Amino acid sequence: MDKIQIDTVLNRIEEATGQHANPRIAAIVHRMVRDLFHMIEDLDIQPEEFWSGLNFLAEAGRSGELGLIAPGLGFDHFLDLRMDEAESQAGIAGGTPRTIEGPLYVAGAPVAQREARLDDGTGEGEVLVMEGQVKDGAGQPLANAVVEVWHANALGNYSYFDPTQSAFNLRRSIVTDGQGRYRFRSIMPVGYSVPPNGATDRLLKQLDRHGTRPAHIHFFVSAPGHRKLTTQINIDGDPYLWDDFAFATREGLVPPITRVSDAAAMAALGVDKPFASIRFDFTLHADQADAPQAEVARQRASVAA
Repeated sequence: MDKIQIDTVLNRIEEATGQHANPRIAAIVHRMVRDLFHMIEDLDIQPEEFWSGLNFLAEAGRSGELGLIAPGLGFDHFLDLRMDEAESQAGIAGGTPRTIEGPLYVAGAPVAQREARLDDGTGEGEVLVMEGQVKDGAGQPLANAVVEVWHANALGNYSYFDPTQSAFNLRRSIVTDGQGRYRFRSIMPVGYSVPPNGATDRLLKQLDRHGTRPAHIHFFVSAPGHRKLTTQINIDGDPYLWDDFAFATREGLVPPITRVSDAAAMAALGVDKPFASIRFDFTLHADQADAPQAEVARQRASVAA
């Protein structure tokens, strides 16, 4: 079809929109339809290919894998970069880098004051102690900040989504003390791969790509009067550290790991072999009226604590 014919059809579709339509939704749908019409024409997409793609998206929705496909195609990282740019235009710079939330957060994790143990003691894995401070842009500690943390176990699985784990295993919300300090004991996570032969895996194979993430630990960090931070640290030395299928690894989010073999430190922790230690401070920006909204409203799993 020539451009005039395509535009004629598109104009009819847009003119069918009622006067009480949501203007934002209408603008997005019209743009999406226009772009897809031209993609179909430019790439000569056949009916079988169109319906195959639609069925693929339907399957991915039923299996809950759209939350993996989106970061795998770079959408989550792209949205982060757009937020970085919007903040920069509002005069906000520095601080702890943001990176993707991922699809595996669960609301309602138990709340602890200053310090928490994340694991339930039943899983395998190297003992990890992570601690630090939450600070403001001037480097001052933020008391009563909330550090929400969640990560995978030594098999790469997350509680709630993995029914073999106890409720809220490797998930906590930690309230900082008067010096903005937090601390938790856990086990070292490992990376995970997308479900084998699932929608994401099949799509990535068509692109000659892998679907593996490096080991990482997720965080939401918030404090009154400050912008909420969504971020994660990656575990240094992971073979996929800079080859994350979700494009989430960023400079400043790969802290060094220290192996602690001091007898007194091991005894205080109640372990009989060396453990891993990570020190990481979070820096939050103050709220700003002209800054974009830092709290992202999206559908998340939720369980009453």
